[in-house]
Amino acid sequence: MSQNSQNKPQKSPRRRKVEQIHLIAAFLYLLPSTFYLAPVFAQAPPSLKVVVNSNADGTPTPDAQLTLREAIEVVNGTLPLEKLSEAEKAQVQPGSGSSRIEFNLPPGATNIQLQSLLPDLATPGLVIDGTTQPGYDPNTSATAEIAIPVPVVEITPASGKEVFRGLTVVADGVTIRGLSLHGFTASPEKQLLGNLLVYDSNPKPVTLTTPPGDIVVAHRFPPPNTKYQQPPFGDFPFASKDVPPKDVVIENNWLGLTVDEKMPETTSAFGVYLFNSQGTTIRKNRIYYHDGSAIITSVRGENTLVQENIIVGNGIAGMPDALRFEGVVNKSQVIGNLICANDGAGVYLFKPQGSVQIENNKITYNARRLRRAAVFLMGSNHLVKGNEIDNNAGAGVVVSAFPKTRGNLIQENKFTALEGLSIDLNTQGNLDVSDFQTGDGANPQRNSANRRLETGNGAINAPEFSTRSFSGATLTGKADPGSEVTIYRLGDYQTGKEALYEPGYGALSEPLTTVKTDEKGNFSVSVDKLQPGDGVSAIATIPQYGTSEPAVAAFIGDGTSLKPTSKPTPITPPQCTSKPAPQPEPEPEPEPEPEPIRIRAPRNVHFALDKSFISQESAAVLDRVAQVLREYPFIVVELQGHTDPRASDAYNLALGKRRSQSVRNYLLQKGVDPSRMTIRSFGESQRATDGNTRVEYARDRRVEIIYKDVRGIELIVEPQEADLQIEPGRGRRK
Repeated sequence: MSQNSQNKPQKSPRRRKVEQIHLIAAFLYLLPSTFYLAPVFAQAPPSLKVVVNSNADGTPTPDAQLTLREAIEVVNGTLPLEKLSEAEKAQVQPGSGSSRIEFNLPPGATNIQLQSLLPDLATPGLVIDGTTQPGYDPNTSATAEIAIPVPVVEITPASGKEVFRGLTVVADGVTIRGLSLHGFTASPEKQLLGNLLVYDSNPKPVTLTTPPGDIVVAHRFPPPNTKYQQPPFGDFPFASKDVPPKDVVIENNWLGLTVDEKMPETTSAFGVYLFNSQGTTIRKNRIYYHDGSAIITSVRGENTLVQENIIVGNGIAGMPDALRFEGVVNKSQVIGNLICANDGAGVYLFKPQGSVQIENNKITYNARRLRRAAVFLMGSNHLVKGNEIDNNAGAGVVVSAFPKTRGNLIQENKFTALEGLSIDLNTQGNLDVSDFQTGDGANPQRNSANRRLETGNGAINAPEFSTRSFSGATLTGKADPGSEVTIYRLGDYQTGKEALYEPGYGALSEPLTTVKTDEKGNFSVSVDKLQPGDGVSAIATIPQYGTSEPAVAAFIGDGTSLKPTSKPTPITPPQCTSKPAPQPEPEPEPEPEPEPIRIRAPRNVHFALDKSFISQESAAVLDRVAQVLREYPFIVVELQGHTDPRASDAYNLALGKRRSQSVRNYLLQKGVDPSRMTIRSFGESQRATDGNTRVEYARDRRVEIIYKDVRGIELIVEPQEADLQIEPGRGRRK
């Protein structure tokens, strides 16, 4: 042995094993993709119709019944027909056209519980059709807003098993229809290298190279290292073999939601993850209760169509936005969806390449946990048109100034009850996190030579009315020359400390008419629909630059008042969906009005020192809260987190937020609709007492439950201390 080799440090067995695994993974990645994953066919695989008649899962075995795993391997060509039993062969028939997987599961055995990750869907044109299961009724729906039939076949991980993807699409033209999928997530302790699952003896949080979720669309794995991944120019960072699947269809599925409309015990990470796709259609699905986004694109999601889906309660533990588009998303469309009660924005475009059309959606009651804009736009040339955007804990549409943004058209939308402007153009000078999430407020008129570089949508100016009050219905004012000015009625202009908006602004509730400015930017227009007391605003659009922020409000009247004569109607939080209307029955005789109902409800729960988990005693208290909220669905609550004073302000604000979020998640598990709960943290700023004993500190560590809209009810809210958690004393001191 040489002197150099004697002095060289010896590697541990564990280190040598990890290096060997990395070498194997790198070798597999360099091989043609068909070698390590896809079946090798001398010609195209034959067209087959395969019927799944068993909900069992495990290693394919010739027995009396055919499982979903076996069906996928049969159509992929990795399980030859000669390896099936005669009973299984009876479930396989020659097909016409594309291959199909259908279902004929026994009644009461329609939940397929997976033991491990299913094989990828690698057969072009494959249809997996849950609507073929006996008992599936295509003519009924659990929701009135968008008709989506209730699935019968349910696919979940088996109890105690962690399966991080439900169905993975790696081939063109695959259709997934009529299924329920939920419970697909991955713990950070598991690391994936190519096709090798490695358990580290010293586990650390990592980013999976393949994303978790109910349905993932991507090229054949393993993918490139995504740690340094950027949206592709040409094929970068992909090799020539990493071709995105085209024309995938995902329709009439329930993702993240059980077939009895419950939040599952284990929530999936994401609903549909378009890691790398072209032309995917996602239509008429219910997508609920995911830790992250309901639909997310990654490196490539070109020409994606998201249409007529019901998207509710997503983002409960991570990336909070219901729809998050990033990477190459050119010619994508979000049309006709109901997007309700998600924890972040309804639609969030993050550094997208290409334009997105967002049209005719109902975007309501979003940003319940994290105050954000209902629609947040980065990039240029997006269209936001004909949407109803209301009851949002943030602005309506925010246009970022980073990167430079132009040509974003925001037209014919109806806004109501926003905690911010209807349209907010960010400036490059406002760099707080809140500015990027909820907008930075109204901009001043910007007339410098470089103003087009400083603000979203090329800094197009908001119109200005010539006066704050008009005696008739002819409105005059000024805007940027060459712009089209759209006049809006204001539906909920408010003043005073209860106002949701900056002084002088309200929600653009109804577009009335559009007029073009003259060469100097002046406009004059008569609006027949206006009445004395109405409030009006306006926006300006130049296609080159985009749409402006709203004008400061003006009013129709005699000039003696600068606010509408009618008060805004209070907004009652709705359920996101309702049941279809039953067949009409004869109207019963009117009954006398009932006496007010008297109920009692707990006001608070308590926490241990520096903790945010729900104790057994607190759970019993929250069970009473959940019972009240289930019995009286019009009651809404604000969950206010508090701490004792023994830490910094910033730490206590974060701790209070975690406590209120824990209470919210517990009530979600008990069936309380997410649209009825808002969280807020006060940290140490509102103590329960002024003392400094262990008991008084324990009273400070709490979440206060503030009940609202208790019409027709005598609600007795009672403080309680049954779950008080007093920290142990130190030594002999008390």
